[in-house]
Amino acid sequence: MPTQFIPQSYKVPKTLETNQFFFRVLEENVAELDYEAVMSSRERLKSIFGPNSHWPKSNMTLAENRADLKVHKQEFESRKAFAYSVFNSSRDKCLGSVYIDPSQSENYDCEVYLWVREDSAALDERLYQTVVQWLKDRWPFNNIAFPGRSISWENWAKEVKVV
Repeated sequence: MPTQFIPQSYKVPKTLETNQFFFRVLEENVAELDYEAVMSSRERLKSIFGPNSHWPKSNMTLAENRADLKVHKQEFESRKAFAYSVFNSSRDKCLGSVYIDPSQSENYDCEVYLWVREDSAALDERLYQTVVQWLKDRWPFNNIAFPGRSISWENWAKEVKVV
């Protein structure tokens, strides 16, 4: 696995705007909208991050969510990982999130997770296709893993044991 996640010369996008979505850096100033989206979609989210994920816990507080978002922003600023809040095109409803992380497998450049809130589940495939195209067009990655989507959790578990 490379020691540097992305080249220093790469200018990381802070936003993405499409006809349907608006991505912005996931940070504490969207905590309330993010928290509402997370807590309204708890059961859906448990399957997004793997079979052993317990996030979000049923009693997660807004303060805990805000602290998590601060960590995401720090990771973004230090170029260790990149998390985006996904809003609708009018930017008044948080639809979900996108996480671009260094890969745990030497066979991939990054691993990407994304989710859409329960009441917007019909947008899941469109968000996935938007992210796939965005990464292909704008990011310096060749091999992208979408655990639980493009690679099964079972096969991903085998992949990360390779490292």
